[in-house]
Amino acid sequence: MDTSELQKIKQRYNIVGNSDGLNHALDVALQVAPTDLSVLIIGESGVGKEIIPRVIHDNSPRRREKYFAINCGSIPEGTIDSELFGHEKGSFTGAIGESEGYFGIANKGTIFLDEVGELPIQTQARLLRVLETGEYIRVGGTEIRKTDVRIVAATNVNMRKAVSEGRFREDLYYRLNTIPIQMPALRERGDDILLLFRLFAMQMAEKYRLPKISLSDEAKQIMLKYKWPGNVRQLKNITEQMSVLSREREIDAQALTQFIPRDEESTQLATIQKDGKDDHSYASERELLYKILYELRGNVSDLRREMNSLRKQLDEARQLGGTGGYVSPVQPNTQVAPVSSVSPVSSVSPVPSVSSVPSVSPVSSVPPITDLDELQHIRQEIATGGMRGTYKPEAEDAEIEEIKEENENLNLSDLSKQMIEKALERNNGNRKKAAEELGISDRTLYRKINKYKL
Repeated sequence: MDTSELQKIKQRYNIVGNSDGLNHALDVALQVAPTDLSVLIIGESGVGKEIIPRVIHDNSPRRREKYFAINCGSIPEGTIDSELFGHEKGSFTGAIGESEGYFGIANKGTIFLDEVGELPIQTQARLLRVLETGEYIRVGGTEIRKTDVRIVAATNVNMRKAVSEGRFREDLYYRLNTIPIQMPALRERGDDILLLFRLFAMQMAEKYRLPKISLSDEAKQIMLKYKWPGNVRQLKNITEQMSVLSREREIDAQALTQFIPRDEESTQLATIQKDGKDDHSYASERELLYKILYELRGNVSDLRREMNSLRKQLDEARQLGGTGGYVSPVQPNTQVAPVSSVSPVSSVSPVPSVSSVPSVSPVSSVPPITDLDELQHIRQEIATGGMRGTYKPEAEDAEIEEIKEENENLNLSDLSKQMIEKALERNNGNRKKAAEELGISDRTLYRKINKYKL
């Protein structure tokens, strides 16, 4: 668009600013004005979206017809259909006469639907029919009426998200979004912030008959760096406050900080992202916490078993003679999650270097112990000679008491039952998959199922 023509439009509608985003929005509005295409204006609250539909109407063939600006969010849900499409006499309580509605009155003209994302679903269906066929029916009526209205809509809602959540009809969204126009936020307009401040300062000075305020260089930098969540509306309000309340007419950085609120840190809780390998969804935070505690118990138990096993192997190595090095029973890839605020593990003798330990024949690895019942079972087999090993009953008794104490402190009996139920549910009753998910053996899972009568 020609720069001179664009400046004329800005002067006519008192539009201040030279940013590329603003110029582009005005350019698109003037190009689409001669057509009857639906336009959807997108932008944050307070950016000045209401200017664009006025520009479109005044530069269209409908400029001599009526223009209505309707805030869809301010009309109660029970009466919005009557306001837009009219009603018949006696159609509801208080309907003492007929009403044309905006679509009847604005025939041949333009209707601006602000905050269109707040429309109820039922009203959205009526609006879609008007856009598609130009037909509508009054509330309480049966006669199909025709109207020729151009619709320009605006919203600060994320329409794609609203569509995905079922709050807005997808077909209506695409019908309204024939020509999208994006209004830039104030923080994206650069020096336009200072231009708007000068305009508002001059207006406030004339309105209240006060000397015009100005900004120091440091204050200007603060204005440019501020995020302006309320956009142009917020800038106007702050300028009015400073014009009335500030004793000094030149606003420095210290004085400006008294009127501009500090940017607050986001306090939104981080969401738990799915990693593609796990498609489980947790119905509540309580279930998620239960799962974390359950896994924590497993880490503590694994750590204690590994330390006890290492201690026993070292004790046996000291008692046996030979040459060569010592082979640790702990697997190289074994990872133990760090655990805080857990009762300390029994003290372990310092581990000698590999070269200092006499060679011994590999000791039979001890099967992983997943719970108290299994530990007791292994102890009985060792005591009766049914399992080869070098564990001493006294050491096993100590470990059983440690695990008993841990289970009593954490009180995870009910938790174990709940987690098993959830795991079986998620795996459609497949015990093998459920056991893998919980990190226990099939035998242990079968025993717990019988124990809890699941």
